[in-house]
Amino acid sequence: MAHRRVIIMGAAGRDFHTFNVIFRTDPSIRVVAFTAAQIPNIADRRYPPQLAGPLYPDGIPILPESALDDAIRRLEADEVIFAYSDVSFNYVMECAARVAAAGADFRLIAPAHTMLAAHIPVIAVVAVRTGCGKSPTSRFVCRLLRDRGFRVVVVRHPMPYGVLERQQVQRFATIDDLRLADCTIEEQEEYEPHILAGTPVFAGVDYAAILEAAEDEADVIVWDGGNNDASFFRPDLTITLIDPHRAGDEMRSYPGAVNLRCADVALITKVDTAPAASVAAVRENIARVNPRAAVVEAALPITVDDPAAIRGRRVLAVEDGPTVTHGGMRFGAAMIAAQRYGASVIVDPRPYAVGLVARAFQEYPHLDAVLPAVGYGTDQIRDLAETIRRSPCDLVILGTPVDLRRLMALERPVVRVRYELEERTAPGLAHAINATLARFWRERGGRG
Repeated sequence: MAHRRVIIMGAAGRDFHTFNVIFRTDPSIRVVAFTAAQIPNIADRRYPPQLAGPLYPDGIPILPESALDDAIRRLEADEVIFAYSDVSFNYVMECAARVAAAGADFRLIAPAHTMLAAHIPVIAVVAVRTGCGKSPTSRFVCRLLRDRGFRVVVVRHPMPYGVLERQQVQRFATIDDLRLADCTIEEQEEYEPHILAGTPVFAGVDYAAILEAAEDEADVIVWDGGNNDASFFRPDLTITLIDPHRAGDEMRSYPGAVNLRCADVALITKVDTAPAASVAAVRENIARVNPRAAVVEAALPITVDDPAAIRGRRVLAVEDGPTVTHGGMRFGAAMIAAQRYGASVIVDPRPYAVGLVARAFQEYPHLDAVLPAVGYGTDQIRDLAETIRRSPCDLVILGTPVDLRRLMALERPVVRVRYELEERTAPGLAHAINATLARFWRERGGRG
């Protein structure tokens, strides 16, 4: 039997999910490779046979994306599926051109085709770019639901950067769970705040199994998206975040532009720090492509545990990694705190960067004043710690949600910055959530 030979381009997230849902049991298809991008240390290994299923007794190789053109020819691929997030329209079409030139078809799969149906309500928090404020929004939504007496769990977009066989279904309810799972900094940034608020977090590789586990202990699932990817579960309410600091990106970023068009609620964040003209431009774009969406504005005000410690000091601003790397932001909460509370100097970390951190600065040349808290593995965490040690500062400002002092020894004083969602318009998210839940239980019966 002739099989259609497929390569899936990804970043250890949607690519695996797309394979699991659409291709894993299809005997007419052979997925001959994944390619890896954005995240270090995920290429040059295999999607294991335990997860790939009986059609793939040897698993599936994961190749660096730089090898795509050669892989199409060498593996005689008929089709390439693009399956990762937070890329520009230009980049998607550049990939399409590479694929076509190498002799294969290029395909985008609609998120709806990979969405799993739940038996309980799903509220999806997604965005048009990385770093719009999904995490504080998810926490805000969870708090609203808990206040109504619902059992809530968060299902997080995958970050399976370790041993995939051990990450099929992951559940995190304590800080010790993070340690036992050898979570990366990026994972801890997303999981820790939910755990401290009392909300269990599920993640992993096999989202059908994850959904089943989450349904066993929840009344409502909150999908906490990654980058600007779409939900893996069919949502009853989609809340799409738009960042006015990057006005226009909602129209030219993939799949963020899809999320904007699918939004039930378009949530414009950071209105407390963005120019009014940018907020207005975002509103115009929402009205143009999705006039049915309810528009809510919100701030992300920062709080600092010791503002006085910043004034007159030389500071190193350490920011949430994904937000300022492939999210494209030049600054985050740490920089805002440094400027607001009177730092005398914001130290440029680039001359002091070592190893994999120095490589990150080369890959993301827009970064010129902040240090991204990259930490996808032991080597990156080591290099991050050494970069901080070498930087000539009096104080480290942590704008990342995870307390890095648990992961490394920081020889200088530390100030942490936190931020939570604050709605600025009414009716807000509670109104949309209440209406969604009432409709769900009215249509299906059950709790009201």
